Amino acid sequence: MNTISTYKEDYYRRLSIQKDLRELDYWILTLEDFNDELDDLNIIEKQLIANGSISNAIRSLRRKNVLNMAELCKYDRELRNEYEDGYTDYDQTRLKVHERKREQYIRLTKEFGAFRKHIYKFLMRYQLK
Repeated sequence: MNTISTYKEDYYRRLSIQKDLRELDYWILTLEDFNDELDDLNIIEKQLIANGSISNAIRSLRRKNVLNMAELCKYDRELRNEYEDGYTDYDQTRLKVHERKREQYIRLTKEFGAFRKHIYKFLMRYQLK
């Protein structure tokens, strides 16, 4: 009986970690796309806009994005190690850690969306002649 409950606990622990890993993979892919878009926006800023504050904002967002990606990659490595070799239960503590990572990701996503809107409003000032 004890073996069956231990097996179920390990199964649900692995299943929960696997769910977190899939979500984490999506976050990392999204942040990689943000980085590519920042490259494009940087080119637009240099060639068309030529505004120092926007250039600084791009650098600042890139810095935040890179730091977030590094943190998420480290978290990914920890989760993969825990999935393969770990024996720690998937409890409230682990859930809170994942929720904090999600909040950081959402915060950066919102900040990037607001910056994107700012760029688009800036570009709408230009008119074709």
